[in-house]
Amino acid sequence: MWPFTKRAEPETRSSGANYTASIIAARASYFAGGGEVAELTSAVQTCVSLWESVLSGADISGTDLLDRRTMALMGRSLALRGEFVGIIGGGIIPATDWDVSTRNAKPVAYRVSIPEASGGRSETRLAGEVLHIRIGSDTATPWAGTPPLRRAALSANLLHEIETALRDTFRDAPIGSQVLPLPDSSAEDMEAMRQAIRGKQGQTLVIEGVAQATAAGMNPQLGQRRDDLTPDLHRAEAATLLESSRGAVAEVFGVPRAFFNPASTGPVFREVQRHLVQYTLSPLAKLISDEASTKLGGAVSVDVETPTQAYDTGGRARALSGIVKAMAEAQEAGIDPEKAMRLVGWE
Repeated sequence: MWPFTKRAEPETRSSGANYTASIIAARASYFAGGGEVAELTSAVQTCVSLWESVLSGADISGTDLLDRRTMALMGRSLALRGEFVGIIGGGIIPATDWDVSTRNAKPVAYRVSIPEASGGRSETRLAGEVLHIRIGSDTATPWAGTPPLRRAALSANLLHEIETALRDTFRDAPIGSQVLPLPDSSAEDMEAMRQAIRGKQGQTLVIEGVAQATAAGMNPQLGQRRDDLTPDLHRAEAATLLESSRGAVAEVFGVPRAFFNPASTGPVFREVQRHLVQYTLSPLAKLISDEASTKLGGAVSVDVETPTQAYDTGGRARALSGIVKAMAEAQEAGIDPEKAMRLVGWE
């Protein structure tokens, strides 16, 4: 056949807006992230939601680009991937994947992938056009971040294995099923009875007659009792292991394990809140402020303590009351209050 009469190969296109593309995108996001199966557990998602909520409610001054939606995306990305990359232009456009070119261990250029409904696009940007926040960086790769779960992989995998084991046990184990002895009957009748009750969790699972017990070498008179097939989870100490592993994973995110304790009261939750915000998210907010101030060309401030009221109001009131009382007593004794405050290191 002549070339000009050869039929062209059919052209196939895909818009990406279908079920298969959505599944592939979800899996790509999963592999590009922390890669830890513990991300699926409720404890991890609770901690991630705390990061997301606190950062989305932060008071931001100096720029309009860091809106609440962007801060929420930033909080979730930092918790699950350890870093956030967004292009500056008409707002902060989050990137799903990126490659970094460095010089002196500092990024100088990025090749980023921007998500779109009909398929993402790739762009190359200089470092000054990209907002890059990262936590848990290593000296070998200071331009990349590390998610909390990857820094505690053993605890995260233990939590996942325990929850998976409990799920499989309650799904497959014959919970509530029993072995009941019945009077002897024909083999066909016994098999029909077994088939009728098979797979009914919580009901009789196996029927055993006296003849079968005798054939097995057991006394038929002593075998006339029911046997429970429910697994003994108490001996496996599943509750203790679950609580311990869940607390360890929560503390990786800066959330004290008392947050998941059913016996915790209001004061405990307030201390947990202050610990999370002051020791974990407040330093993170300062990292975001420094990066935004450098890339956006102005002084940017991200305050997470004031909106969440993560400070000891009662302690500050007591301290102020003590200061006022000490100054009054110093003035009555003829001592300059300002000089006395400088002597104790209070400016």
